[in-house]
Amino acid sequence: MLTSSAKSKGRRLQQWVRTLLVEKLDIHPEDIESRPMGSSGEDLIMARAAREKFPFSVEAKNQESGNVWKAYEQAQANAKTYTPIVVLKKNREKPLVVIDAEVFVDMVAEINEGNKSYTEKARDYAQVRSIDD
Repeated sequence: MLTSSAKSKGRRLQQWVRTLLVEKLDIHPEDIESRPMGSSGEDLIMARAAREKFPFSVEAKNQESGNVWKAYEQAQANAKTYTPIVVLKKNREKPLVVIDAEVFVDMVAEINEGNKSYTEKARDYAQVRSIDD
């Protein structure tokens, strides 16, 4: 695949994730943008208001094959104090999300207990992670 075609696939996935967050979480479109392809750092640049609703660092990978572990390592390296996630997509398949299993189960437990929203739990995890690092 040509480099330009691969970058175009990646850009489409980033934009799809951005649109999903805007529509489902009522994030203002100006508070989140897709980073230009080839730039270092998180794939989505978010303003503070967007982070309050979605405290995750997104690495988007739109590939037919790839190393999930390397993608997650890249997400961790770019996450700063946010919880890293990888959005994976390949042709004719639904996008999937890779997240730390303990974070996922903790979020579900908190939702079931009704004590905190999943965004509060993810934010708490990110703060603990940055202290531990």
